[in-house]
Amino acid sequence: MSVQEVPIRPPLPRIELVPPRKRNSTVTYVLLAAAAIYIILSLYFIYTLRTTTNDLRTKILALQEKQWVLDAQQVQLGNHLLAMSSEFKQELSSELGLTQQQMAARAAKLERQQKAAAARLVATESQQQQQGEELAAVSGEVSNVETDVGAAKAEIQKTRTDLAVTNDKLERTIGDLGVQSGLIAHNAQELEILKHKGDRNYYDVTLQKNVRTAVSTVMLQLKKVDPKKNKFTLYVISDDRTIEKKDRTLNEPLQFYTGRDHMLYELVVFTAEKNMVTGYLSTPKNAPKGWAQ
Repeated sequence: MSVQEVPIRPPLPRIELVPPRKRNSTVTYVLLAAAAIYIILSLYFIYTLRTTTNDLRTKILALQEKQWVLDAQQVQLGNHLLAMSSEFKQELSSELGLTQQQMAARAAKLERQQKAAAARLVATESQQQQQGEELAAVSGEVSNVETDVGAAKAEIQKTRTDLAVTNDKLERTIGDLGVQSGLIAHNAQELEILKHKGDRNYYDVTLQKNVRTAVSTVMLQLKKVDPKKNKFTLYVISDDRTIEKKDRTLNEPLQFYTGRDHMLYELVVFTAEKNMVTGYLSTPKNAPKGWAQ
């Protein structure tokens, strides 16, 4: 019996364990460091944005407070003008012994005070315009407050419009004695509207040069007229005294007191021709209706 030969197996190759390369660890550390830097920069950017937004909101609140202060000053000035007019009227009613020169001096003083008050109103309007420019500049810096700034600009425009209407009213309703007047008619059509309102008595007036004309309870006499310059001079004869209205202009309320109750009459001339003027005389509702009365 022959012995079976067993094949001899070749030796297995040796497997050596190689540790991970050092390069992979370095890349991991770099990525972690980059992520940490990104997170830090993001937090810093968010903090800076919130701080800038808060500063802008603070500016807007400060500008709005200034606007409120200016509105309060405007109301105070309007009340002051009204109080001055009322005070002057009471003084004229109580001090019956004043001479014509004293009355003219008081009227001039009140006119200066009113002009000064009007100048203060103009200054207030200038401050409000500057306030609007500052609000517009802030609205361009951050988009999320643009709506609030636009509303503030609209409020400033409304205030400027109200001031313009107030100034126009002061021009039309303050007579030559500084007393607040009613509505003024500038032509015959507007005079008819005033007559239909029925607030006062209205008399049509046509005056010829150097001719005395009786209107209501007074006499009027035209002394001089300059159609080119729209100026004239006339006399008001009332209560045994003559009042001169010298170098007056068209549509200017000429005011004077007459009668035992010292009622306020107003004369308005709205056309001037050669040697003639036309207009109307306005008297209180309870005033006598005619010269005979």
